[in-house]
Amino acid sequence: MAMPLEGIRILDWTIFQQGPVATMMLGDLGAEVIKLEERVGGDPGRGVLQIAGSQTGGGKRNYYFEANNRHKKSLTLNLKKPEAREIVYKLVEQSDVFVQNFRKGVAAKLGLDYQTLSKYNPKLIYASATGYGPKGPDSGEPSFDYRGLARSGIMNAVGDPDMEPMNITGGIADQMGAIMLAHGIVVALLARERLGIGQEVDTSHLGSMMALQGLNLACRLTLGKEFKRFYRTQAVNPLWNHYKCQDDKWICFAMPQADRYWSDFCKALGIQELEKDPRFATMKIRGKNCEALIATIDKIFASKPRDEWMRILKAGGDFIYTIVNSINDLPEDQQMLANDYVVDYDHPAWGSIQVVGHPVILSKTPANPKAPAPEFGEHTEQILIDTLGYSWEEVARLKEQEVI
Repeated sequence: MAMPLEGIRILDWTIFQQGPVATMMLGDLGAEVIKLEERVGGDPGRGVLQIAGSQTGGGKRNYYFEANNRHKKSLTLNLKKPEAREIVYKLVEQSDVFVQNFRKGVAAKLGLDYQTLSKYNPKLIYASATGYGPKGPDSGEPSFDYRGLARSGIMNAVGDPDMEPMNITGGIADQMGAIMLAHGIVVALLARERLGIGQEVDTSHLGSMMALQGLNLACRLTLGKEFKRFYRTQAVNPLWNHYKCQDDKWICFAMPQADRYWSDFCKALGIQELEKDPRFATMKIRGKNCEALIATIDKIFASKPRDEWMRILKAGGDFIYTIVNSINDLPEDQQMLANDYVVDYDHPAWGSIQVVGHPVILSKTPANPKAPAPEFGEHTEQILIDTLGYSWEEVARLKEQEVI
């Protein structure tokens, strides 16, 4: 079956998560991704072994690197040597995209900046992922996911109003930065196809998290004030809220037109006496008395386990509601499985496992998330010989010179 990016070659000079996930997503869509790694050690992501659960599996593999680098070929190079840079230049001549996420100035120092590489391939798409964008006083500052969360404001947008800034686990800023980087690369490839031009693509933690929080920021820009965090017990619309059941599992309701559902909701919960209660007659009045109403609803939901409430709600009306999952719940969620958001995969080292699927469903050219990450330097000789035409003798000499 045809793949959308089949025939596109990407040179991936990225480390950790923000850059690698972007190229991995493009690999899911059929692009050939050649990962350029430092000759000694490679991507530092290979050494991330202290994250909980990362030692699952055998050998030197860890889940963090595997999760960010499937489909790729690993080429190890000592980029401080001119012979190694010459290999990159030859690959650039035969490639479509070059991706890097190093601190501002590092690429230019090594002769791997856009101005240099575009001389070898004027139609090259040169994509960079940074912390805070290519311009401005902090454009050269280093950044990791945690700093992206902090600078973007999201740490002050989650939790209750009196909470201190909250960390969000899982590399969310990195992940969002990767998604926007992949988006930018695909747009640039389309522009090249239509207009015949190569160009630079720049994305950042800050810009990507701005996009993620677009409505929050738009409120501040348009109305002059930000969305305020609120206590669950003070939600002005109690039918836009979440409630804990007897078994400590939660249900989430999202009914903005609350008056439409109020009568059926009261019947389903067995609180018909509240339907005509003047304190709760309309959505606006319920908002003024929300604390008392939410306290009552809390007690009701605490009286039965969630599965029982799900059956009652399904039979009781056309409500808009769902379960509140934990990450542990996702691999068994039937919606996740039905849409291949989680897929089974026979890993060459770990055997039968599940992996994160591709988020975009294409009916005729579907993505393929099933592939292992490369072992360190696994494809070095193959790329040099089969792609660039080096002889075995030349490869042996490059090894002796510690170029590869």
